[in-house]
Amino acid sequence: MRVAITGANGLVGAEAVALLSGKHEILAIGRGPCRLPRGLYAWDDSDLGDGGSVEAALLAFEPGAVLHCGAMTDLDACERDPVAAWRVNVGGTEQVARACRKLEARLVALSTDYVFDGESGPYAEDDVPDPRGVYARTKRMGEEAALLLVPDCAVARVAVVFSGRPGAKPTFATQVVEKLQRGEPVKAFSDQHVTPTLARNAAEMTLELLLDHDHRGVLHTSGSTVVDRVTFSRKVAARFGLAGEIVPVRTAEANLLAPRPLRAGLKVERAAALLRAKPMDLDAQIEAFHKEWMGRKGSAPA
Repeated sequence: MRVAITGANGLVGAEAVALLSGKHEILAIGRGPCRLPRGLYAWDDSDLGDGGSVEAALLAFEPGAVLHCGAMTDLDACERDPVAAWRVNVGGTEQVARACRKLEARLVALSTDYVFDGESGPYAEDDVPDPRGVYARTKRMGEEAALLLVPDCAVARVAVVFSGRPGAKPTFATQVVEKLQRGEPVKAFSDQHVTPTLARNAAEMTLELLLDHDHRGVLHTSGSTVVDRVTFSRKVAARFGLAGEIVPVRTAEANLLAPRPLRAGLKVERAAALLRAKPMDLDAQIEAFHKEWMGRKGSAPA
């Protein structure tokens, strides 16, 4: 089958390309140069925010299935530039959805737990979204674009994605490791509860949803453990044998531009029942993260 993956330079997108390379005919779509290791896939440099290049690439490739991982995910950057956030997170998803509709292709679009207000999480699929902030609101609108325009569509929500893969972009978890290795303190929110998601586990679940199921609508595909960021940091530090200082702070002390949902995270019982690839608990995710990190030495992207 021909499968297209947007956001292929990103955390989940890159893992999805790696998992499918050599098994299907793959078009990896990302903005700018390819940062992935060499593999059996084609690369297309297209911008979700330009109004048409991603749609054109999809129509030319004619995939039977599309995993849409691309997004503008920097919360504060979205708050500073809502026009850009709208173009990418809403307009970009519309591009993908228009192409899927024309091609009668299946679509799985990634979204986030930030579509909820964070007052009473963790949240199930049937809970009503109430997004706060530009990032959250544009991601919620992107969900609707996908679900309204594509008959065969699922939205897969994830949360606090992290990866130790060589070449992967920095995340909260990698910053914990790097700062503690340098002897620097790590500040972590004590009042924000999340369900961290290992990128590879998310890719496994979303690809199974894309290729092996006809489930339509929303499915939560995050990790299974609800945890505050301080505890998350301490667990990462313990597995890496790092004894530096982790400083609990409250979100209100950080003077953040974009709002962060505090009691957030996702309930994943539905995904656990539906999929062979199960949502991983935090200890298993950190063990896999440590293994990925140890594999970085001597590895480099193409």
